[in-house]
Amino acid sequence: MSLDDDAVEAREQGWRTLAALHGRIEDSLERALQREHGLSVSEYSVLDSLSRQDGFHLRMNQLSSTVVLSQSATTRLVSRLEDRGLLQRYLCPTDRRGIYTEVTPAGQELVETARPTHDAALATALGKAEELPELAPLVAALAKLTYQ
Repeated sequence: MSLDDDAVEAREQGWRTLAALHGRIEDSLERALQREHGLSVSEYSVLDSLSRQDGFHLRMNQLSSTVVLSQSATTRLVSRLEDRGLLQRYLCPTDRRGIYTEVTPAGQELVETARPTHDAALATALGKAEELPELAPLVAALAKLTYQ
């Protein structure tokens, strides 16, 4: 195997390890959020992202980027949450082409209730992953990240 082949293999192994950690975490979050609050991880992510914004709203394209979903998947998800009374959409007052999505008081209440469940499930999933030698380095790297 050449040096280039080794680098490719190392990247591929790194990606597989990252995907395994992501899958474990997402599965744990999904089970906990569904069981306790009737929310999927994606639904929680949308509500959480909006609830942390000034004014509790974002343009649809910003929301898609924030929750890492396609525009069409975000639109379907927002429609479901809107049907449940957790979000509302409205036209941008300065650009009629822009659509904002805003969390409603009911959505804000639900995400605040669900946040401790999410945080506990995340901590548990990371703790279990840390016990696995192949995932422990990634968990340690996550612990070192700081966010502004």
